[in-house]
Amino acid sequence: MSRTGRVERVTNETKVLVEIDLDGTGRGDLATGVGFYDHMLNQLAKHGGFDLLVRTEGDLEIDAHHTMEDTALALGEAFAIALGDKAGIRRYGSATIPMDEVLVRAAVDLSGRPYVVHEEPALAPYIGPVYPTSMTRHIFESFGHAAKVTLHVSVLRAAREGGHPDAHHVVEAQFKAFSRALREAVEIDPRNAGALPSTKGVL
Repeated sequence: MSRTGRVERVTNETKVLVEIDLDGTGRGDLATGVGFYDHMLNQLAKHGGFDLLVRTEGDLEIDAHHTMEDTALALGEAFAIALGDKAGIRRYGSATIPMDEVLVRAAVDLSGRPYVVHEEPALAPYIGPVYPTSMTRHIFESFGHAAKVTLHVSVLRAAREGGHPDAHHVVEAQFKAFSRALREAVEIDPRNAGALPSTKGVL
């Protein structure tokens, strides 16, 4: 059974196409116009084990906000479509990921209830020329609400004692942990015999 999703989202601010295959090989084909964001989406593909195509044309002459937000919304919608009825999945996933001095924990419940908790320290305002670090939280919130998942992402350690956080490491570790948690949650559980993992009978 194919677990794929495709979403086209067009507004006066952006034009977005997202295609995702949850049972892919980790192949990313990404072009948002925001280089570091493409790098983070590639973490989702590689560490989530998803095949991911993203094409976004946005009003970058204003700033990167609309481009990043609308891409995350379309990605969440496509993810929800790919999940289908969720029969047989593990539902829950978690990962604790080190990246040099940084340690991040992510936990996800494919619950059908959108709720996002995000904890990170103050970071330098930009990574590269156009990625505002304030958008990391908003990306997770946009994805979580569109995909209707419960998501917690917490930076447990951001820097060496007395040092300043490296924003690149802190954000990338978050995306890697997020991706690994999603990978576990979407896996088919062989002990579940295709049943929906909920006592309520609905997710």
